Amino acid sequence: MNISILGSYTTQFGELWDQSLSDLCHEAVDGVLSDARIEAKQVEAVFVANKAAGNFENQHHLNALVSQFFSHFPPSMRIEGACASGALALLAAEYALLAGQYETVMVIGVEKMTDATSEETTHILSGAANNQNEWGSTFPALYGLVTQLHMKQFGTTRSQLSSVAVKNHHHALNNPKAQFHKEFTVEQISNSQLVADPLRILDCSPISDGAAAVILTTRAMTKKPCILGFGHGQDSLDLAHREVITTFAATQKAASQALEKAKVAIKQIQVAEVHDCFTIAEIMAIEDLGFFPKGSGGHATETGKTTIGGKVVINPSGGLKACGHPVGATGVKQLAYLSKTIENGEYSLGLTHNVGGSGATSVVHILGNKKL
Repeated sequence: MNISILGSYTTQFGELWDQSLSDLCHEAVDGVLSDARIEAKQVEAVFVANKAAGNFENQHHLNALVSQFFSHFPPSMRIEGACASGALALLAAEYALLAGQYETVMVIGVEKMTDATSEETTHILSGAANNQNEWGSTFPALYGLVTQLHMKQFGTTRSQLSSVAVKNHHHALNNPKAQFHKEFTVEQISNSQLVADPLRILDCSPISDGAAAVILTTRAMTKKPCILGFGHGQDSLDLAHREVITTFAATQKAASQALEKAKVAIKQIQVAEVHDCFTIAEIMAIEDLGFFPKGSGGHATETGKTTIGGKVVINPSGGLKACGHPVGATGVKQLAYLSKTIENGEYSLGLTHNVGGSGATSVVHILGNKKL
């Protein structure tokens, strides 16, 4: 059984002061229905991805909030898995479709983060780490430790980290929905404010508002991109219990499963949206996914192998770094963005990679322009 992406929609990402959480959800629902060219009553169920609306907006029970946008109140559930919430909601929807429970469903991811102070936001996001073993840690600090070790083991340089951000900000210029439309030089990235040594402010993805939605169906479709494979990997929540810190085993597991289901090799993938919450995260992702050998991701980026005209185009949307990272929406946005590029004929085979925490949860999807 095949799953087609019938429609997709992404709101503007950024500091959206004039839009509420409900506004963002409503825009995404209306937008994806319009793109799919179906009536609302054809949506049989809704899967809502969100990390922390209860903390940011004091809005729990988000699945019911979204369901009430439909006159027939379709069954709805909220999925939470830190920054991987979006891809996990996609998995839940896909399992329901493949089980034959539904034929057409909607997946929507949303987060409204900018109404909180920076201190409140840092505290809320830290809940995705191990609250007992990593108490007091922030994600810049945890990824900073990973970066230090990666640099020590593989010789990854400061300029290679900066090259990730430079590339993704350049890519975002072509994405009207991206939070930032500004280019930077390697020197500007490398000399920006220090956050958690060696990570600097321009190594880090921003705090963002936004929503994204897709409609998935098992109905026989033509000229619509398909989900060819998916995989889901897990690792220990805290870094201390991992045998290796500079490899995210969850990503390797998820990628292996997805590629096997899709019956494709990683070298066939033309484009990928990967989880670049920090610049080191993209470098590790393109290594762990198998695009480049371990330890060479920084050099590959610096030498242009991950941009248009290179070996594989990584984060054409601008990634989390420049497109923005409204946590619950990110995994859905990745799929929505790539599916549209495939539908438009820019690429024929793509991959999305969504991570929760410091690599504890990873989900990989393979998308194509034809059923295999």
